[in-house]
Order: sequence, then C-alpha cells, then structure tokens
Amino acid sequence: MSQAPKTRPVAAPEPEEIPDLPQKGRGAVSNRPGRYEPGDRPRESDGWDWQDEEDLPKLRTTVAVDKTKSIIARNQSPDIAFDQSINAYRGCEHGCIYCFARPTHAYLGHSPGLDFESRLYVKPEAAKLLDAELRKPGYKPKVIAMGTNTDPYQPIERRYKITRQVLEVLNRFNHPAGITTKSANVLRDVDILADMAKRNLVKVFISVTTLDRDLARTMEPRASTPELRLKAIAGLHEAGIPVGVSVAPIIPALTDMEIESIIERAAEAGADSANFTLLRLPLEIKDLFIEWLEAHAPLKTKHVMDLVQDIHGGRTYNAEFGERMTGSGPYADLIRQRVQAAAKRFMLEPRYRFNVDCSQFRVPRADSPQGDLFALSE
Repeated sequence: MSQAPKTRPVAAPEPEEIPDLPQKGRGAVSNRPGRYEPGDRPRESDGWDWQDEEDLPKLRTTVAVDKTKSIIARNQSPDIAFDQSINAYRGCEHGCIYCFARPTHAYLGHSPGLDFESRLYVKPEAAKLLDAELRKPGYKPKVIAMGTNTDPYQPIERRYKITRQVLEVLNRFNHPAGITTKSANVLRDVDILADMAKRNLVKVFISVTTLDRDLARTMEPRASTPELRLKAIAGLHEAGIPVGVSVAPIIPALTDMEIESIIERAAEAGADSANFTLLRLPLEIKDLFIEWLEAHAPLKTKHVMDLVQDIHGGRTYNAEFGERMTGSGPYADLIRQRVQAAAKRFMLEPRYRFNVDCSQFRVPRADSPQGDLFALSE
C-alpha cells in the first residue's frame, strides 16, 4: 500500500480584509459566514501586499488533518443509488460554485464560500480505518460510493493519494465501489480500476457540466477542463472500465442548452450510461450562487433564478426525496425527457446505477510482522 506523506495542520495566515470580487482560480466570490456564525466574515489573504482591487493576492490553500475514527458514512436516502460512501477529504479545491457539499464546512466553523475551497482537511488514516471496518464480524458488503460529497480526485489527491490507498484496500477485499469525479486524475489509478473491472467490482461516472471551457473556468475553476474529462471517459473505456457521464448539475438558462451535446460527446468517448441532476441550492449555496451569477453572468441572474424556483415549486430549493435532485413541473419534465431521448439516441443506459457485484467479497488474511507461520514450503 502506498503511504501518504506525514501531514501537519497548516496555520492560517493573519486575516486581512479583501473586497468581495471574483478571484482567479476560485469559485466563490466571498467568504460568507456559515449558518452557525453570527456577523460577516472578511476574506483572508496569504499575507502578500496588494495595491488595489485589480491585483488581489492569491488565496492560499491550507491542509489540516481530520482525525476521524470511522471512514464509512451511511445513509438511508431512498433516491440515491448507494447507502455507503467514503470521503477522503473535507472541502474541495475544485471550487465548483454550485457544489451541494459547501454547507458541510459550516459544521467546522468555516465559511461555505472561499473557506470550503481553500481550507481543506485530509484523512490520512482512511485506508487503515477501512481495512478495520471491513474485517468486523457481520459486515455485509454493499457498493461503497466515492465522490458523493467532495471529489476523491481533487488536486491534493496527487500528493496525499488517499483515494488510491482506499482503492487498494477495496481491491484486496474484492469489495465493489462506485466513483463520481470531474477530474481526469482518475486515470492515474487505471491499473487498480481495470483489475477491479475484470471482476465487475467498479463503475466510474465522470461529471460534465458544460463543454464551454470559459464557463467551466469560472464555474468550476480547479476541476479538469471539459475536454480532459471527455479524454478520461475515453481512457477508462479503453482500459475496460465501465464509465458513464453525469450531466450534473444542469443549470437552467446557463447550461441546459448543452444536454444533447454533452451526452453525444460522452457516448463518442465510450460512456455506457448517462444521468443528470438539476441545480439545487440548499442553505448557504443560494446566496453564494446568486453572488457568482451577478459577478459572471449578471444579465442572466433573474432568468436563471426564476427557472430554479419553477423547478422547486416556487422555492429556491425543495428537499423532498424524489424531487430534490430532478425537480418537478413542466421545465423539469422537459429536461428529463431530453436526457432520456439523448441517451436513447446514443444507446446509453439512462440512469445513475453502479451495477457491480457484491458476491465476491472476502476478508484477506491480516498482515503479520512474522509472516505466515503456517504456509507450506514448496
């Protein structure tokens, strides 16, 4: 098993107030306080001097250790395709402005805005914790989803390799896994994934929100470019790894015109299935997203938000199971029909399903510093 480098918490720089303006390489425009914090929260710089608002300092990414005692999260949501998941990181440097995981940073006393994409937490014991959980008597194997909250292949994975270590454990146990990512870095692990695919133990979904490189740069600034994601689909397909495309989220009046083009390009690259979600803006995300619209697409703000309310019953967000991700009403029905029609046209399965084999799970012999004393000599 590959080892992650030793990690120590990194002290945040001394706060220095910065105007709420778009910043290159970051998605959120501001560092709005979380719902548990009173008052406003200024943005913080990395300590470099700056002269005016046109030359803002770069916001440094800091990484600290998350000393979690368990690694498998479980849910009972009836409208998602899994009930077990692993998230190797808290926060996500991809900086996608629409990310539904942003509000989770409020539990840490951080802002779901810029803090979410710059103050990250790594779980260096993830593989060890997973090994222990899978060895517990009575454990019943079900697909473990990765990428359900923060992206398992976000930029810091190149250094820490926590996702790769988790996959190594799952591979040893013949345990099924499902991955959702918007990073071409998934190709780094094609050796493990291809080995698991031979036993029908893995399915990968690549999320493609837009084919517009400029829009992607501002909306999901540190994720792989759209073209690299399509190349990732092709690379996974060529390696024999089942791969689908997630057109997610579909943003009304901003990306909805690209549905058919995304599915067509993904099918050409080798995707075997397609699914979608509509934009959802729970809790702090609503204000962050409106702020982003006003900064990057001000003439579309009202149109986008009117349609968002239309698909959520007159509200910005409807948390009801069965409707929270796909919406309801005429516009939502039209989007669903378009995705299904495009999937059918390009011969893709129109759903988000991992469809892996849970019957091959086995607990391998635990490593021993003395080796196997009972091994037969040849």
